[in-house]
Amino acid sequence: MTTLQEAPERVSQRIRIKPQKTRTYKPKVSVVIACYNYARYLPDAVQSCISQLDVDVEIIIVDDASTDNSRAVAELLRERHPNVSCIHRPDNGGPVEAFNDGARVATGEFLVRLDADDMLTPGSLGRATLVAQAFPSVGLVYGHPLHFSKLQLPSPRVRPTAWTVWPGREWLTDRCRSGKNVITSPEVLMRRSLLERYGYLSPLAHSHDMELWLRLSAFSDVAYIHGADQAWHREHAKSLSATHVDDVVDFRERVAAFRVLFEGPAGAHPDSTNLYALARRSLAKEALWKTRHELARGIQFSSLRTTWLDLSAAMDPAIISSPEWNRLHLQPAEWFLPPLLRPRAVALRLRGRIKSDLAWHRWHRTGVF
Repeated sequence: MTTLQEAPERVSQRIRIKPQKTRTYKPKVSVVIACYNYARYLPDAVQSCISQLDVDVEIIIVDDASTDNSRAVAELLRERHPNVSCIHRPDNGGPVEAFNDGARVATGEFLVRLDADDMLTPGSLGRATLVAQAFPSVGLVYGHPLHFSKLQLPSPRVRPTAWTVWPGREWLTDRCRSGKNVITSPEVLMRRSLLERYGYLSPLAHSHDMELWLRLSAFSDVAYIHGADQAWHREHAKSLSATHVDDVVDFRERVAAFRVLFEGPAGAHPDSTNLYALARRSLAKEALWKTRHELARGIQFSSLRTTWLDLSAAMDPAIISSPEWNRLHLQPAEWFLPPLLRPRAVALRLRGRIKSDLAWHRWHRTGVF
């Protein structure tokens, strides 16, 4: 078994290969399930882990001082399943502290972070560990998540068609270039030794998972499983993202993720300064695009437009001298027409929709934008 100290050879370029079907040993995977008032979902989350094949599964439920009957449900599951253990926090600390508490006592070679309202698809851990065993330099494996909001689960694809493995530096550079997160969360498998060495979740409100994926890519390679769905992600009105995150909050959280990333261990890597600058320029351009979108909607004097302009300048002060910035401060006559009667506004919105749809389809096929 390869360990961190053996410094596994990193891949030198991105490769795409057919999945392997044989493994040299049966790996142990620790799944940390953070739960806050999700008693109604917890049994399904645990069962999705219990039913995994080809791996030994350790399940650690962390009840984050729930006020419903989550504690009782967790204890019942612990009594029924010998590989389930429970941590009951006396105070609510949020998802970061809950996961970190569980991760610190985990004993598996690999680690999965699973919210109590999400589930793993059949065979998910077996598929992910095969990649990690075949490529000891890979510290993060992910695949396609199925988002759902109805009672009936969408049918998952369970036969992978290919693996893509990136040099971690290349994957990280691409994320800095886009400024976006490409991973939901439950579809990820991590090499636990990397978290022990480089840290667990950082105390960020909504982008703690994104920062962790980026940090792992700074110190290991990254793999993606094509053709199979690795997890079910539940979308509902009471989820943290649905109740606390809008476009501006999401943007600011991504800004914070890159800042924390390069202020931490990843900041010691070669070219970290250039990568951070790349991320900030990407975010500045995105904020400028958001401003143009507000104009296209006919809200040229709204506070939201001012917010996006301020965020853009804060990310990259040089952008205020760009032609794109200057064009936003002109006032062509068509601005005062209804949005649907402005040719440039219509073209901008159409371009944005096409660009978004193409990125979405690419993500579904490849795991990246």
